[in-house]
Amino acid sequence: MGTALVTGGTSGIGAEFARQLAARGHDVVLVARDAGRLEAMAAELRGLGRQVEILKADLAQPEDTGKVAARLRDREHPIDYLINNAGFRLTSRLADPDAAEHDRALNVMVRAVLVLGGAAASAMRERGAGAIVNVASINGQLTLSGYSAIKAWVRVYSESLSNELRGTGVTVTALMPGWVRTEFHQRAGTTKGEAGRGGIPDFLWLEPELVVRECLRDVDKDRVISIPAVRYRFLSWLLKHAPDATVRAVSRRISLSRSNAAEQ
Repeated sequence: MGTALVTGGTSGIGAEFARQLAARGHDVVLVARDAGRLEAMAAELRGLGRQVEILKADLAQPEDTGKVAARLRDREHPIDYLINNAGFRLTSRLADPDAAEHDRALNVMVRAVLVLGGAAASAMRERGAGAIVNVASINGQLTLSGYSAIKAWVRVYSESLSNELRGTGVTVTALMPGWVRTEFHQRAGTTKGEAGRGGIPDFLWLEPELVVRECLRDVDKDRVISIPAVRYRFLSWLLKHAPDATVRAVSRRISLSRSNAAEQ
């Protein structure tokens, strides 16, 4: 069945991609920063009968990104699926004088996606087969923060790479989930429903199992954009067709709600 490489593969959406791809029969290359969590996730996947390779890497560091890119280009041990999932929540505001967190975010969620996507695309095109999944977000259709800007870039990059690879046998899919119950949001304090911090209603939350299952179904169908759940596909349609001023106004209200909740 081949091998899948998953960045940020020890928690949340990344871990669920690793589980579901392993269940489909794929061996897995796990990429993350924490050696202990890598070992624990590898043990879980090996329990499913899969071979698991560990790559400890911090994608904020260009040399570590280069190490993962070299693995993607390895002709003797080809990668059939790349899941560009690694990411983190940005807390810095765009006008903050210290840009260190933004620099790290751009390295992990833009530069690494570009470098790893390019390495995978080159190797897969040579073989005439492969699939690349880049985790974007519905957030990228809003104007909330630096995170929104980054995820908008991931979507456009994915569509552009898909155009470049059309007819080669290599597919590219941008996964655009809404709010998903993962450690990402637990650390931010936004997974408690309407009454909790962040003010996100319960009906908007998705489980990672559903998100990954629907994304892999869309990959199988060669879809370039994957938006799990009907409610988010409808929301995406509304955001796409709403006036820009309306999208900005909605984004301001969400940002204000989050700021007020964080102060409580």
